[in-house]
Amino acid sequence: MPSFLETPAGRTLAFHQTAGDGPGVVFLGGFKSDMAGTKAVHLDRWVTARGQAFLRFDYSGHGQSSGAFEDGAIGDWAADAIPAIRALTTGPQVLVGSSMGGWIACLVARALPERVAGFVGIAAAPDFTEDSMWAGFDATQRAALVDSGRVVLPSEYGEPYVITRRLIEDGRTQLVLRDPLPMAGPVRLLQGTADTDVDVSVALRLLNHIDGPDVRLTLVKDADHRFSSPACLTAMETAVAEVLEQAR
Repeated sequence: MPSFLETPAGRTLAFHQTAGDGPGVVFLGGFKSDMAGTKAVHLDRWVTARGQAFLRFDYSGHGQSSGAFEDGAIGDWAADAIPAIRALTTGPQVLVGSSMGGWIACLVARALPERVAGFVGIAAAPDFTEDSMWAGFDATQRAALVDSGRVVLPSEYGEPYVITRRLIEDGRTQLVLRDPLPMAGPVRLLQGTADTDVDVSVALRLLNHIDGPDVRLTLVKDADHRFSSPACLTAMETAVAEVLEQAR
């Protein structure tokens, strides 16, 4: 069973936490995903076996946390992550961000630089509401978004996505790929070449925007956006291990 945290914004976040040595590891999930996903659970077991602290949680409107998904936006989910890290972890943390979680990790690093020991991005998708969604909408979809405040997009992962005007407009206030992104700790970015949701060009753009002394991108041939095959999970372990060792 999860534990629960009340945030300053009045939202209730479900989380699982394991005590251990530092630096700890925090997993930040993707858009409409939850902390029970393959990567989150696998990483929890792997980090815990190393004797290090680990935290995974559901953003508001996701999983077992309070709120409705359609009411949320990037700024809300970053505002969930920041107090969760402040309240539930001690000292510098290695952030592991999957898809949208990579964007959230960048926002956390910008808000709490002293608490970020390193960053591992897995098919990281910064600025996707603007550069993928809005940029990809046709005239009819843009008009529907403006007029009715929502548009429905198909999803390979379950129910269709309801994209709200607030999500798009809020996303424009949270963009991270327009200016350099300072990150003092080691950074490892993992990207599959068969990812149809996040193009390799996004990973290259993120690589170029991060301003840090040790930033590396690994391309995994034929890996898709889920990045959950045994080989991909091993690649994740390797990246996190490298960042943890250097972050010490």
